[in-house]
Amino acid sequence: MGKGIAYVSSLAGFDTVIMDVDEKMADRSYGDIKKLFDKGVGRNKISMTDREDALGRLRVSVSYEEAIKDCDLVIEAVPEVAEIKRAVHEAVSEKAMSHTIFASNTSTMSPTEIASYGNRPESSIAMHFFNPVHRMPLVEIVRGLETSDATVTEVEAVAKKMGKETVVVNEFPGFVTSRMSCLIGNEAFHMLQEGLGTPADIDKAVRLGLNHPMGPFELVDLVGLDARLNNMKELHSKLGERFRPAPLLEKYVKAGRLGKKSGRGIYDYSE
Repeated sequence: MGKGIAYVSSLAGFDTVIMDVDEKMADRSYGDIKKLFDKGVGRNKISMTDREDALGRLRVSVSYEEAIKDCDLVIEAVPEVAEIKRAVHEAVSEKAMSHTIFASNTSTMSPTEIASYGNRPESSIAMHFFNPVHRMPLVEIVRGLETSDATVTEVEAVAKKMGKETVVVNEFPGFVTSRMSCLIGNEAFHMLQEGLGTPADIDKAVRLGLNHPMGPFELVDLVGLDARLNNMKELHSKLGERFRPAPLLEKYVKAGRLGKKSGRGIYDYSE
């Protein structure tokens, strides 16, 4: 998600820093973004000039202080784990300028709770991008309890400059899209463990019968089964039994079948 956000940010004309605590991961992210630009040029989606200009606005860092010191907007895209988000937000609160906006690319967690990890609740908000970021047109903007109107307006403007449509919603667990997506995906796992159909047939039925761009298993393999399980646990704790993770989802995660990133999830990507 971070790579995709950096791609659309730099392409939109923003000076962009990819920050990761692991130097190898930061460098690999930069290389992956270059490949995205190359594909865009190859498919005539962007020009070579656009590619060169965007890459000129993009750099990597492994230092919070160096990465954040001049940033007007920080978009965090770390896993949906409170301890990790707390560490990032505390670092941002300490290193960023007083006017810097902090946006969390969370899909289920409370922006009010995340804001409480730092010292600028009025400048904290959720920007929920969708995967793959460079193709999906929506950013779901979620305001916390103390998010200011000025922060909402600024973040909407940034998203629109990135070429995105926006919706602004008030905080509630799962927002709009994650609640719906998690329910559909979880039900697909129940169908699979009940023997209702193969993953390919369930995906095909949802794509062609409900006109979804991807089937639920294709989507969870892209997002990551571990990420989906974390989302389900968060929603289950807040919204009750209808969000209890399907046992088969938990079993796949325990087996290390996390989706495309691990080479195998519902489908096998080893080749």
